[in-house]
Amino acid sequence: MATAKNIFGGIRIAADVFKGISPGQLIIQFTNKCNATCPQCGMNKGNKFSRSTLHLDECKRIIDAAAVKGIKALSFTGGEPLLFLDEVAALLRHAGQAGIEYTRTGTNGFFFANPGSPNFEDKVKKVADALADTPLRNFWVSVDSHAPEYHEKMRGFPGLVEGMEKAIPIFQERGIYPSANLGINRNTGGDSTASLFIPPGIKDGQTSETVLFYTGFKKAFEHFYHFVNDLGFTMVNTCYPMSINEEESEGLSAVYAATSTENITGFTPLEKSLLFKALAETIGKYRPVIRIFSPVTSLKALQGDYSNGHKESRPCLGGIDYFFVDAEDGNTYPCGFRGKDNMGKFYDLDMNSIDRNAVCRLCDWECFRDPSELFWPFMQMARHPITLAGQWMENTTSLKNWFKDLAYYRACGYFNGREAPNYIKMAKFAKPIWQPALY
Repeated sequence: MATAKNIFGGIRIAADVFKGISPGQLIIQFTNKCNATCPQCGMNKGNKFSRSTLHLDECKRIIDAAAVKGIKALSFTGGEPLLFLDEVAALLRHAGQAGIEYTRTGTNGFFFANPGSPNFEDKVKKVADALADTPLRNFWVSVDSHAPEYHEKMRGFPGLVEGMEKAIPIFQERGIYPSANLGINRNTGGDSTASLFIPPGIKDGQTSETVLFYTGFKKAFEHFYHFVNDLGFTMVNTCYPMSINEEESEGLSAVYAATSTENITGFTPLEKSLLFKALAETIGKYRPVIRIFSPVTSLKALQGDYSNGHKESRPCLGGIDYFFVDAEDGNTYPCGFRGKDNMGKFYDLDMNSIDRNAVCRLCDWECFRDPSELFWPFMQMARHPITLAGQWMENTTSLKNWFKDLAYYRACGYFNGREAPNYIKMAKFAKPIWQPALY
C-alpha cells in the first residue's frame, strides 16, 4: 500500500513538474525556543532574545491554505520542535487530513540524553508512539560529528550517542526510520578537522594547505557515514554551511537563526568548494550502504559556484514554489535567510502574483537548494527545452550525475522514512560517480 501511494504520488507530482511547477514546499518554524547549546546556531539556549512559538490555530490555518495552494511537502522545524511534542503531533495529523502527504520534523536529540536513567526507555517510547500515531513521513536527528565527545559537547547533552543507539530500534519497531542530519562544521571530523583552515592568501590551486583540507574533510565524511550507519541509521542528509557575514551577505538577513558568525561554520569560498567536492566524492562510495539524500548534482554545482568564478547552480525556487514561515512574526519569507523579503501571511499570499522568472543564488540552504537543483531541468523541459539541451551539451557530466541522482532516489524509495531501505536496489550504485580530476 505504501508503495502504491509512492507511485501515484509521484505521478501527480510529475504532472505538475512538466507544467513547469516544482512540488511546493513549506517550512513552518513552529518555535525558536531551544534547550541545546549548539555553537553553530543562533537559537541555542545561551543566546538571549525574546522567544516565540506559533499558535496552534494559526498553524492549522496555514496548513489548510498550503493544501489549497498546492503545497506537497511540509516541515515543522525550530528551535527544538519536540519541546512541543503534542502540538507538533496534532499539526502533523492535521496536515495529513488536509491532504499533504510529505511531512517531516526533527530533533536535536535531547531526549536521547542520559541513557542509563531508569525512565530512558519510557521517555523514548513516548516520543516514538506520539510520532508513529501521525502520518509523519520523515524524522531527522541532528548529528554534528562522528566523534561522540564533540557532538555531545556541542549539543550540551551527555550520553547522546549511546542514547541514539538504544533509541533507534524503538523508532524502527514503530515503523519510523530516523535520518541522521549533519550540519557541516569544522568539528565534523573531531580533532582531525577542528584545526583545518586554509590561509586567506591562498585563492586556488593545489597547495599543501588545500590538499590537507580536502583530504581531511573527505576522510571525515567517510567516517561520519560509517558512524551513523553503525548507530543504526538507515538514512542521512547533509546541511551545507550557513554562515552569513557582511562581505558575502549580498542583502541576506536571516529570520531563521540557524546560522552563526562563529568560525565553526564560517568557511571561505575556496574551503566551501573543497567541502562540496569532498562530500560529492564520498557520497559516490557510500550510496549502497546508507540512503544518502544529498544529490551529487547539487554538490557539483555548488562546487563550481565557489571555484570557477561564475554561477553553475540552478536558481533557487525559494519564494516561487518554496516558502518559510517565521516563528516570531508568523509571516512568510522566500526562505529563512531572505528576511528583507516579507511576503506577509501565507494564507493571504497570491500565488499568481509571484514572479516565476526571479533568480536567486544568495545562499546555500540545502532545504531549498537541493530540490531546486533536481527539479529545475524538468521545469526547463517544459518551458525552455532548447536552452536546457544546449546547457547539457556543454556539460554532459552534469547530465549524467542528474540522471544517476534520479535513479538513486528511486532505488531509495524516494527516501520514505516509514519504510526500510532496499539494499538490493541500492547495491546497483556501487560504481563511482562521473567526476573530473581533483585539479
